[in-house]
Amino acid sequence: MTIPDIRPEQSAELLKALHILTRDGKLNQDSRRKLKQVYHLYNFIEPLLDEAFSASQEPVLVDHGAGKSYLGFILYDLFLKSRDAGKVVGIETRAELVQSSRRLADKLGFQRMRFYDLSVEASIDAEVLPPTVDIVTALHACNTATDDAIRFALHKQARSIVLVPCCQAEVAAELRKYKSESLSQTPLAEIWRHPIHTREFGSQITNVLRCLLLEAHGYSVTVTELVGWEHSMKNELIIARRNDHPRGNARARIEALLDELRLRSLAPRFLY
Repeated sequence: MTIPDIRPEQSAELLKALHILTRDGKLNQDSRRKLKQVYHLYNFIEPLLDEAFSASQEPVLVDHGAGKSYLGFILYDLFLKSRDAGKVVGIETRAELVQSSRRLADKLGFQRMRFYDLSVEASIDAEVLPPTVDIVTALHACNTATDDAIRFALHKQARSIVLVPCCQAEVAAELRKYKSESLSQTPLAEIWRHPIHTREFGSQITNVLRCLLLEAHGYSVTVTELVGWEHSMKNELIIARRNDHPRGNARARIEALLDELRLRSLAPRFLY
């Protein structure tokens, strides 16, 4: 039986293993929402994979904070399974999830999938990873894990970077620390005076700084919605493509924002 929400080339066995389909092959409402998000993200990543295959004989996609590797498995199933080349690597710090992903890849015969129990920082110099990669993804990587994934991608000279940031708390904490001083010196501090605004503005400026950092390193950046707000509040999708033409004033803009917002302590994260 064909389920309209599922792509015809998709493995039902995989979707059952990921608990997207029930044991009897049905799709509940929560799974339908999760599948819609992953498919929507796949639509953005598919052309990047096409570009990677045009440029490399053995393209490598690295998924940071992979968790149960929903994204990696579905990318492999829909795109790489029918090809003779290409590799998907999942990086995850929870050893039990790494082991379960390895078992599932073996069971499905997904021979060009690899999973490593590594922090993002450790993965930068890990010998098990190649010196350069083609695509780096970080889906709902919490707080500074997205920044770590960016650092990895820049170190590995990734052609493309796909980010869905989540739970940015670091910048908001710094804004709170100097809120009284900022309020006495600039009316702009009204933007983050109330706690809920501090949190939301902190998330917003975090992603602005990330985009400027990527542009400073020679990437063109697109920011859009992942899915409708009715499906997820963590909805911002950042796609960066390397064009080797750094934006001339990007670093100066980062410097100015850090100074204006009293975030100078975060310079090592956004200026390198």
